[in-house]
Amino acid sequence: MKTKNKNHRINVITLGCSKNMVDSEVMMGQLRANKLEVSHEEEGNDAPVVIINTCGFIENAKQESINTILEYASLKQAGEIEKLYVTGCLSERYKQNLEAEIPEVDAFFGTMELPSLLKKLGADYKHELVGERLLITPAHYAYLKISEGCNRTCSFCAIPLMRGKHVSKPIEEIIQEATRLVRQGVKEIMLIAQELTYYGLDLYKQRELATLLERLADVPGLEWIRLHYAYPSKFPLEILPVMRSRPNICNYLDMPLQHIADPVLQSMKRQITRAEIETLIATIRDEVPGIALRSTFLVGFPGETEKDVDQLIEFLQKTRLERAGVFTYSAEEGTSGYLLKDNVPAKTKAARAARLMLVQEEISRSLNEARVGQVVRVLIDRKEGGFFYGRTEADSPEVDNEVLIDAARFYCPPGSFIRARITGAEAFDLYAQPVGEAGR
Repeated sequence: MKTKNKNHRINVITLGCSKNMVDSEVMMGQLRANKLEVSHEEEGNDAPVVIINTCGFIENAKQESINTILEYASLKQAGEIEKLYVTGCLSERYKQNLEAEIPEVDAFFGTMELPSLLKKLGADYKHELVGERLLITPAHYAYLKISEGCNRTCSFCAIPLMRGKHVSKPIEEIIQEATRLVRQGVKEIMLIAQELTYYGLDLYKQRELATLLERLADVPGLEWIRLHYAYPSKFPLEILPVMRSRPNICNYLDMPLQHIADPVLQSMKRQITRAEIETLIATIRDEVPGIALRSTFLVGFPGETEKDVDQLIEFLQKTRLERAGVFTYSAEEGTSGYLLKDNVPAKTKAARAARLMLVQEEISRSLNEARVGQVVRVLIDRKEGGFFYGRTEADSPEVDNEVLIDAARFYCPPGSFIRARITGAEAFDLYAQPVGEAGR
């Protein structure tokens, strides 16, 4: 067998969110189909061609992307790699600036320019591969993007500038992709989009997430379906009976709220009030008993006061969300928020974020301690050190709690479901022991 030419070897670096990860998987699938050898975040810099898929969402993400580009630009100058290409959100948004500042990069490409990137590498974009990709997640779970872009006009968010207007993927195409993933061994699918709950309005003239969920739940072998990035305004309540009635749809919903104080929500252009948010959360919990709600919050927005932060903390203490994350505001060019005076000092933003996370840590600890003694279904993700790490249906990879099982005492194959009894709890982790085979 002939060894593949080293000059055709490509290393893909992915930065940012799960949506970027899917884009990298699609790109790698296309490269592989063109007989090119491709790896993901390979160590050792042996591949002569590097493609960096960048993020440009907030200041920290942009800085990480720039630092990564500069790192590989230095490697190119040193002769350790031959070609360097950059794609993704940062490249979409700042292409001209980047070309002027980092000339070592051979070419920059935007978020929708995969065919052009492939052509630069001497490859063809294969339309027959739509929906196929080379997974870089563990083999038992995958992210499935159901739409691209966003029609919202949130004043802090630059995603529409980088990803364009909302475009839904047809239901049949999503079902085909999910079926293909299951045939590859995927047991859990995370549905992702810039805004999940807008799905279908452009294609079908009405929200069709409930229909999509019904169809996905019928895919044989698909054990868990998880929903990420719902938008609270005009939330499609019709999905709740579907979630409640279909056992393979996780009792889990990721719904970024961003804030709770009405003046801040209005300034953020979130199209919803605190009262409406609280009513929506109560409805969701009534309709889907035991659901785990995850949200993210943005602190330090222009004009935010300590009173606004106090409201947010009071909301967390009252609502006791199962999962929450906090980000600090950064002014993004091209957004309406950029025109406002960024009058909250960086130290104050960081202190507010830390204050919120301290509150959420205690909520999470209390909720976890209440689970001790329960028997839960766990999907095992990996073995690391002396433990097998898994998740319950209340937890998504990378961002949520994990279940730790002593590897010296028990064997739990990664990718398998087990039933386990919770024996201990920390703020963001659970400890458990297997009690037998997991059922539905």
